[in-house]
This record gives sequence, C-alpha cells and structure tokens, in this order.
Amino acid sequence: MSKVYLFLADGFETVEALAPVDVMRRAGIEVVTVSVMGRREVLSAQDVPVLADVLYSDVCFADAEALVLPGGSVGTENMSAHAELCALLKSEAAKGEILLAAICAAPMVLGRCGILEGKRATCYPGCEGDLFGAEYTAAAVERDGKIITACGPGASFDFGFAIVEHFCGAETVEVMRSQMQFR
Repeated sequence: MSKVYLFLADGFETVEALAPVDVMRRAGIEVVTVSVMGRREVLSAQDVPVLADVLYSDVCFADAEALVLPGGSVGTENMSAHAELCALLKSEAAKGEILLAAICAAPMVLGRCGILEGKRATCYPGCEGDLFGAEYTAAAVERDGKIITACGPGASFDFGFAIVEHFCGAETVEVMRSQMQFR
C-alpha cells in the first residue's frame, strides 16, 4: 500500500488539503496528515480547525512514497519557513524516488527549494515568480516525472485524481470519477 504524507500549516486551503485526502483514501492509499505547527490542531485559511494525524517531529519519513503540500498563501509561507520540511523536500527530490505534489501557492515551496529547476509546473496565477527555473504552463494540473503541481482550489479533486493515477493507474481513476459523479 502506498503511503502519502500531506502537510498542514496554519493558513492552508481547506479544499486543497481535504479533497485530495478524500480522493486518495477512497482509492485505498494510506494518507497521513502531518502538522508542521508543533500542535495537532491546524487552522485553515477558512478558519476550519483540522486535527492532523501526527506532528512533524513524531514522524520518520523513511516509508514515504509521496509528500503533498496544499496551498494557501499563509500556509505556504508557514511551510516555507519550516526548515526541516524544506530539507526533507530537497533530500527526497535529490533521490528522485518518491512523488512530490503541490497545489495553488504551494508549488512556490518546491520552487524556493530549487526542486522545480527544468521542470514543467503550474500554480495559482501570480505565484509563478517563485517557481525558480520551472517552465510555467498555467495548466490545471501538471505532471513532470515525479512532480505533480496544480493551479488552485478548483483543481483540488483533479489534483487528488492525478496522485491516485500515479499510484493506482488511470483505470482506477475512471472508476472513481464515475462513482463520485465527476463528469
């Protein structure tokens, strides 16, 4: 079973975190939500308190098959300021073995870490200046090797489906889209 870690920081976009978690869990992917705030309760940009499964400090990421970053401008800044998370992202990108995924403003975290150099990427309009070295595509969801980026809240489900497709294949996604009434 695939193990995905999705990071939560105060100011994250609610739908960009919870829609992908929902989609991945429906597909049978083990998703662990991780707070980078030093406490399990994390407050979204829409003032929705979410209880993360674990604290960053309590996790060994050796079993990770994907690291996922939801957007939100404040959440993105909080993730960018988390030195250990940035070091983890850089280390995993250098190894090139696991999937890295970010939506909305969060691709800026990958860009600031130097991970998007030479890659195709998308993000929320206006954030592309921090995708250092990336080819900005403005697509709803962009895949380049082991990196998936998405443009914003409206792409949250498709972002989740792209992650599911990476692990489970296109056929699983088509079945899920039908069952979930996505047309």
